[in-house]
Amino acid sequence: MRISLYAAFAVVLGLAAPARADDAIERLKADLVASASATQFLTSKCARLKLAAPPLIKAVREKLERTADSIVRKALEVPADTPLRYRRVDLTCGSHVLSQADNWYVPERLTPEMNHRLDTTDVPFGAVVKPLHFRRKNLKMAAPDDPAHALRVTAVLISGDGRPFSLVVENYSRELLAGEEH
Repeated sequence: MRISLYAAFAVVLGLAAPARADDAIERLKADLVASASATQFLTSKCARLKLAAPPLIKAVREKLERTADSIVRKALEVPADTPLRYRRVDLTCGSHVLSQADNWYVPERLTPEMNHRLDTTDVPFGAVVKPLHFRRKNLKMAAPDDPAHALRVTAVLISGDGRPFSLVVENYSRELLAGEEH
């Protein structure tokens, strides 16, 4: 079998071939879809990559405000006058930022305790709202504009009673591809 000069350099330099990178992104998508929540997925990935011990995911909040547009409100099935909250976080494991997430949510569809924890702690959204027995409905999974990220996911979280309560836009770090490119 002949190997091109580029492929030889790629092997020597440890560069992944584009097909392998695409395969790794597809595995990342599949792992995320198979998980009950992004928090659960990131905890598992952090443990597998041995990024921190224990593999604890924290939500480092940024103090930003963003108004929900009509697309967000439609996805959450709320009229223009319904109060929404916005939360921007870096989801970290140890010193590693694994995901950056924008989250609009309907506070009246959460318990007062959940709203308090979201306002005052570094507990990830998925862990806080776990008692709602929610499921994720992925609206879009695509390559992001930002080269630091491998995958952008837009999803709606739907409670066990069938009501949407959160819309998230998550940007997953390329670091999550480590060990996936075989």
